[in-house]
Amino acid sequence: MIVHAYYEEDSRVRREAESLVARGRPVDVFALRRAGDDPEAVVEGVHVHRLNVQRHQGAGLGTYLREYLAFLFRAGWAVTRAHRRQRFALVQVHTLPDFLVFAGLPLRLVGVPLVIDLHEAMPEFFRMRFPGAANPVVHRLLVLQERLSVRVASAAITVNDALAARLVAMGVPAAKITVLLNSPSLVRFDQAAYPSRAFCADGTLRLVYAGALTPTYELDVAFEAIARLVSVRPGLSVALEIFGRGDAETPLRALATKLGIADRVTFHGRIPIEDVPAAIAAADIGLAPTRRDPFTDFSLSTKIFEYGAMGKPAVASRLPLVERTFPPGSVTTYAPGDPASLARALLAIVDDRQARDAAVARTSERIRELSWEHEADRLAALVERVAPDRLSSSR
Repeated sequence: MIVHAYYEEDSRVRREAESLVARGRPVDVFALRRAGDDPEAVVEGVHVHRLNVQRHQGAGLGTYLREYLAFLFRAGWAVTRAHRRQRFALVQVHTLPDFLVFAGLPLRLVGVPLVIDLHEAMPEFFRMRFPGAANPVVHRLLVLQERLSVRVASAAITVNDALAARLVAMGVPAAKITVLLNSPSLVRFDQAAYPSRAFCADGTLRLVYAGALTPTYELDVAFEAIARLVSVRPGLSVALEIFGRGDAETPLRALATKLGIADRVTFHGRIPIEDVPAAIAAADIGLAPTRRDPFTDFSLSTKIFEYGAMGKPAVASRLPLVERTFPPGSVTTYAPGDPASLARALLAIVDDRQARDAAVARTSERIRELSWEHEADRLAALVERVAPDRLSSSR
């Protein structure tokens, strides 16, 4: 597997790699290297090769492009050299960027199957992340590189039906696409493994957000909603615990101070994936506030799955895939960008215990249906289908 990420921090790649290892498939991952990390390590049975490229989160477009290209060439060279010793059965490339798939092209040319795992829709992501550089010409070029990247692959994976339908509309054969939901493993997110917290047990409504601090996620709206709660319900003690990092942290801290809620918001920074379930278990409500735009219309927040798996009510932006995935009476939704709507959603959960308990039960049931344990079987079936006669003698 090739991924432009720090392996330990990418939950999807870890789930996929570890599930294959558990089924007896040796897996090597080629990823970024953080300062101070060893070049190689074995993590839960996965052999991780850390290439000397670092992420520059929040940097400008030029820096990102240089970083992507540096990783593309280093990963391509490293995988090609490793193949001479190990004879890989299959190369799987995780995006973004889509064109990273060309790091596996040398092996593809000698007959090794190449799978592209599309985590996002890159053209829409670019338009959201770099609005100043987005224009029709750039968009067409990004769509072109996406099509070429999928075409060179033997098979394509994506994270939901909406993105799969988008690929089919672009001309990708439906038979080439496998959908693997970005759902959590119920072995890792097991609420029975953590102390049970009664709702508002200590007299404080404890909200939790576990995810990136980027403009995609409208924590600014959540902050304004908390300020409204404090104003409308002064007797309600509210605290928000944030676990994550990103370039939006500085403006978010400033906004919390401006709104007078800095003492109610705690920034814990990023924590290991293994610690996320405990952080959620210690809260009352999980937040998944996502800004709505053409990019997020194809998105389904993993945070919703994680909160539900831990038996917590989830409040999420009312996005198309949220409403398609979770039935009425499960996840509580609010109008994206509307702090008043979010505040009302939170108060509805606080004030109606019966509805709250029913929502948790419905969400938990849906998540059991969609858990990674089911998706892992689909991944294993794809690997066996794409490389059926190479697995006994190759990695």
